[in-house]
Amino acid sequence: MNRYTLLLCLAVTAQAEPLPKFWAALHQVETRGRSGPIRGDGGRSFGPLQISLAYWKDAKVKGKYSDCSKLAYSITVAKAYMKRHAPKAYRDNNYEVLARVHNGGPSGHRKRATIKYWNKVRKEIK
Repeated sequence: MNRYTLLLCLAVTAQAEPLPKFWAALHQVETRGRSGPIRGDGGRSFGPLQISLAYWKDAKVKGKYSDCSKLAYSITVAKAYMKRHAPKAYRDNNYEVLARVHNGGPSGHRKRATIKYWNKVRKEIK
């Protein structure tokens, strides 16, 4: 691989990652920016991004569910989940689809119930 190809690959990879402001917006909407072993949704969600056990298992990230108390690990889990269930949206930085999938599951971007959630995330991104 020549130097130009390597730089191009790095640039494309960098573009594919949702910007930190997206993760910050999710964090703000989910727990008002708090971190730690935060329980929500009647105990069904956990950590700074409020990840459920099913979401964590589906993401297939090494570690323990309790690691979701750490923001960096929670973001890693969310990235894996989104790359699996919304790969095009992830590549295109389609924050609406990503937020709605995070909130409503693999088909969350098609659920009317996730529109309100997306509006909250969008407000935080701006």
